[in-house]
Amino acid sequence: MINIIDFGNFESDLINENKKQIILIHSGRYSNEYLLSLKNRHNGNYNKTPNYFISRNGKILKLLEDKNYSKFFYKNEINKNSIIVCLENLGWLEKMSFNKGYNNWVGYIYNSNVFEKKWRDRFYWHPYTKEQVVLTSKLCVEIAKKNSIKLNMLGHNTKINGVEKFEGIVTRSNYLSEVTDLSPAFDFELFEKYLKYE
Repeated sequence: MINIIDFGNFESDLINENKKQIILIHSGRYSNEYLLSLKNRHNGNYNKTPNYFISRNGKILKLLEDKNYSKFFYKNEINKNSIIVCLENLGWLEKMSFNKGYNNWVGYIYNSNVFEKKWRDRFYWHPYTKEQVVLTSKLCVEIAKKNSIKLNMLGHNTKINGVEKFEGIVTRSNYLSEVTDLSPAFDFELFEKYLKYE
């Protein structure tokens, strides 16, 4: 059993009890700013709230009930059939001049080790923590059991045509070639190891 903290007063009147997918995404921001932005963007009318958020230090926050959904994707059918799990991560990074570290598209500065791999025209990636990967796997097992979602996993971040028909765990980058979450820094092998262990 993992510790899940009910967080905030996020609400959605969009309900579907029969979910088919768990979709993994990342925040592109540090946790405090991301959670604040969910409340304050668009004058408090932002409608892209994930069901769960996993911080870099291993806290799992529940923002919406599993049966609820928001307007995260371009197709309502995807939103309706999925539970969104968001990981705290800055995403792709660029080297700043004069060896001053890295920054991402929002302007957040990162001064530690990066994951290097060319993918979708980017080279540097903010690492996910091992604790995040393990907790994400354990959370997915719990969500899948509770909601009768098949415990299948694509196991990569490549775009797949017809991915909306897949039953199990996918990433946002399996849907769209223009997004970068989950990035190559995510350890799919470790994730699947804990998925099978459970």
